[in-house]
Amino acid sequence: MPMLRSVRIKVTGRVQGVGFRPFIYGLSRKYNIQGTVQNNLDGVFIQAEGESDSIASMIDHIQKSPPHLAKIIEMSVDESLPSYFNDFKIVPSKRSGHAEPLIPADAGLCNDCLREMRQESNRRFQYPFTNCTQCGPRYSIIRELPYDRPHTAMDKFHMCISCREEYESPTDRRHHAQPVCCPDCGPDLILYDSNKKPVKRTQKAIQAASTLLSEGKILSIKGIGGYHLACDAHNEKAINELRNRKNRPQRPLAIMAKSLETARKYCHVTEKEAEMLGSPEMPIVVLRKKECSDLPELLSPGLSTIGIMLPYSPLHHLLFENSKLECIVLTSSNPSGMPIYFKEDPGTLSDYILTHNRPILHPIDDSVIQVSQAGEVIFLRRSRGFIPEVFKTDYPLDQILALGGNQKNAFAAGKGHSIYMGPHIGDLENQEMLQHYENQVKHYNKWLGFEEKKIAADSHPSYSVTKYASDFKGPVIRVQHHHAHHVSCMADNDLYEPCFGLILDGTGYGDDGHIWGFELLYGCADSFERLGHLTYTPLPGGEKAVKEPWRNAAGMILHFWPGHGKELALKLFPEKAREISIIEHMVNKKIHTPLAGTCGRLFDAVSAILGICQISTYEGEAAIKLSDYMYKSRPEFYKPYPFKLIKDSGVPYKLDFSQMIYQIIQDYFETVPPAVIIQRFHQTVASAAAKLILCRADERPELNRRIVFSGGSFQNLFLAGELSRMLEENGFTVYTHKKVPCHDGGLSLGQLMIAARQTKAKKM
Repeated sequence: MPMLRSVRIKVTGRVQGVGFRPFIYGLSRKYNIQGTVQNNLDGVFIQAEGESDSIASMIDHIQKSPPHLAKIIEMSVDESLPSYFNDFKIVPSKRSGHAEPLIPADAGLCNDCLREMRQESNRRFQYPFTNCTQCGPRYSIIRELPYDRPHTAMDKFHMCISCREEYESPTDRRHHAQPVCCPDCGPDLILYDSNKKPVKRTQKAIQAASTLLSEGKILSIKGIGGYHLACDAHNEKAINELRNRKNRPQRPLAIMAKSLETARKYCHVTEKEAEMLGSPEMPIVVLRKKECSDLPELLSPGLSTIGIMLPYSPLHHLLFENSKLECIVLTSSNPSGMPIYFKEDPGTLSDYILTHNRPILHPIDDSVIQVSQAGEVIFLRRSRGFIPEVFKTDYPLDQILALGGNQKNAFAAGKGHSIYMGPHIGDLENQEMLQHYENQVKHYNKWLGFEEKKIAADSHPSYSVTKYASDFKGPVIRVQHHHAHHVSCMADNDLYEPCFGLILDGTGYGDDGHIWGFELLYGCADSFERLGHLTYTPLPGGEKAVKEPWRNAAGMILHFWPGHGKELALKLFPEKAREISIIEHMVNKKIHTPLAGTCGRLFDAVSAILGICQISTYEGEAAIKLSDYMYKSRPEFYKPYPFKLIKDSGVPYKLDFSQMIYQIIQDYFETVPPAVIIQRFHQTVASAAAKLILCRADERPELNRRIVFSGGSFQNLFLAGELSRMLEENGFTVYTHKKVPCHDGGLSLGQLMIAARQTKAKKM
């Protein structure tokens, strides 16, 4: 007779809210196992008894083929004394445990639920809140852990008999699907006009909303993580009106396409891009538009790309299925610079509001990604579907909160050996955004049982988020901006030993009080050495020159050529004669003119010189539109412009691009095609950065030849790819970001790791 084996299995990671317990129940029947499975705050616990081979098969199955939405971080198997169970049961959850929990993320509608929603005979036919264990809201509706219905926004919706049967049946795919519901017991839709007068309810509300979109109206639609403004993506009048109301004249608008086939009709879609569009996370994917595309230029002015997502909620599918619309604009319904609306939309920007009575407890924006030519996913915004997710590290993190930056903010919390990245918050430019930021931190603290003992903050003295640190009673660890970028990419690639770091971004407060942003560093979380940087040039008016790149260009020109720089500036910007005289005075007298050496400002200056973008209406516009030229024409190799590498003993080496700037101006006056100038410019930046790195590496053979790339300028795929190629040909191993954005959205990861190391060093 085969010998009975009894084991206790503990599984941690994203194992709650993903159908893990019914999955284990199914395995127990497949492999003839008796015992129990239970959730608690630590994870999932399985007590399993059966033949040794059957237990081994079950363990192997869990490890190799978990549920689609699950993410196992750790799994332990311990032998135990048998209890001689007669069957296998799913037992109620326990609110106990001390491990770091994983909160399930919101997931796009699965194919099984979509199929049911389209079947007239199904009781969930055209029901806009259909979901199961493999799809639907999670993060956005969780009040506290463990993830059970009484702890969610669904607690006020009492399940009907049919839903209760599904929920309690271990063989049903809705077993313990916490948002489970149907038209008899679940949330309901209502359509209001701009005066908050009810217009339609339930199915009629969807039909009316679809008709209104087709007629060119602007609607605010309550989604998974907040309200979106929507309009017909082919109606230029509606798009113009939406831009005017939202005060968003140029910034690209994302659109939702009816299907993958529709997306392919308008854009080039690679295999990896198609995979990401249809993944459970269903992010916005930045795609290259086809030349024959008839999508209005208004959607992404001056760009050859556009952000596209597919319908990820039942309501989205129904809006398309009740109309002839192929694409709709879908952008957050809040005014620019304000927090996302999620409790209610006041209706100030829309003609109608399509809303429902399932509360959103935690607002979350859509995630945005792009795919490199090598097929790697690059995060531009890490949010819905990917948040929350835990990263493991070798460092003990000791209840540290990392605040992130002032732009594209995302905080990070460290507990034990786990890193919890917060959702995309945005730019902290006003009190409303700061309050929104603090609310999200409080939610994480509550979920994680977390009370920060230390805070890691940027060293910039004027960041709005610094106020959070100044009110903190405990230790505050100040972290240099580019050191945080460097270590963020290291942590993203599980690197701990010192390495090179090339940090290319727009703005960061430097240790010498100047603005850094084109930095060659060497080091790790413990410390860093600055090996090289861009020469400093004046930034007249500070932030004003960032928002008006022509001022930045004029400041560079006046600085580089005091004798005839004004003449060049006047020829480039003839309508700015009065301002140029003022800027000349500011530069000469050093009045409100900080010194900056950043990649972002270099791109801005060239963009302004070439007349591509002289005044930015959104952050990074000048550099983004300049870089986009690399995709509008076939890349060709041109000889780089001249530049200087200045080697001063005992100080960081400097890159001087003044010769390049002068030649670009001359080429512009001689009407050399912009595409040629821009390609030469990109080649020059890549060649100069590579020369700086290789020169320093050759002079310091004791330094290893590993390098990380970080900073917002590495969203430029050509620059990242060309630099990688040059360095790899010379024996370097290049690492780029994988799990967090290269811009300031990934900054808190580096801050957290640096603070953890500094804390450990002090204890030692």
